[in-house]
Amino acid sequence: MIPNTILLAACRFDARLGAERVAAAIGKGLLAGGWPGPDVLAIVGEAGPERRVRELLDELDFDWRMRRARAVVLAARRLEERTLAGSIAFEIATRARQSGVPAYAVAAENRLGPFDARMLDLQVIIEAATAPALLAAGKHLAGLI
Repeated sequence: MIPNTILLAACRFDARLGAERVAAAIGKGLLAGGWPGPDVLAIVGEAGPERRVRELLDELDFDWRMRRARAVVLAARRLEERTLAGSIAFEIATRARQSGVPAYAVAAENRLGPFDARMLDLQVIIEAATAPALLAAGKHLAGLI
């Protein structure tokens, strides 16, 4: 049986688009595309040292929630190689890859090269920086997942 839940892990994009608004916009797109409401994990606050990122995800029962999901959608303000190590995005993508759960990303800005995206095993990265673009990204992802 394939689970029909999507775990949507969202971080803050900017002052107007906090984690909750990012998750809501993508979630509405997923709903419009035919998926039931996602399991939303709005990650508030800035990423700290690698150990803190792991502790934060553990506190949020990320692994349990991820294993119940058909896929993980990671929403991050910026994806770039130089800031990836130790970030929430890196930890989520790594855990998904190691658990065999497909991971997709939505970013306001994607600076990852194809090699870095492949190393993270991200199925697709969609750039979207506004609420309407996030909604469209959610609809597009609904057709891919």
